[in-house]
Amino acid sequence: MNGTRTFELKVGVFILIGIAILFLIVFSIGDINLSKTGYKIKILFGFAAGIGPSAPVRLAGVGVGQIQGIRIIRDELAKTTKAEITAWVNDGAKIEKDAVVTINTLGLLGEKYLEIFPGTSGSAILKNNETITGKDPVPMERITENLANLSDSISTIVERLKKGEGTIGKLLTDDSVYKNLEEFTADLKKHPWKLLNKPRGED
Repeated sequence: MNGTRTFELKVGVFILIGIAILFLIVFSIGDINLSKTGYKIKILFGFAAGIGPSAPVRLAGVGVGQIQGIRIIRDELAKTTKAEITAWVNDGAKIEKDAVVTINTLGLLGEKYLEIFPGTSGSAILKNNETITGKDPVPMERITENLANLSDSISTIVERLKKGEGTIGKLLTDDSVYKNLEEFTADLKKHPWKLLNKPRGED
């Protein structure tokens, strides 16, 4: 009977050790240190760009924390719906109230993270649970739309040039304009002194 209890005790200790090791591995992968102390800040965005919980937080390009949660709120003052991001930041990171906060993309894989650009010197520092308004990132759909509009504009310009519209279009399509320009250039090469000769009446 004692042998059975001893065996069960050993199994229990082994399981506890395994759980402890797993716990340490998970927290190491998540870059979480229980010994660190910090505070929370809240950032309001009109567009969250698909960023999710546990995304990194960077201040001046240096990792200082991570996102803990995201929720949709109603801004009654502005009468709009916004995304509220709660971020945990370590105590060593001091964020000015006029800092610029935006959502950026990291590397080729496109991982979203919170980017904080420091504010001006002497500005007040954000305290625990205080809120700051972030700068909305530009949606990819809008960038694609702008590129499409630019492409259409370039196509229109090329078509106008082909039709000989405008000064450059005439130079490209009108042989007489090109011929006159060529004759003028050849004349200057033969008589360069004409560039220095001023018409009468001019100072």
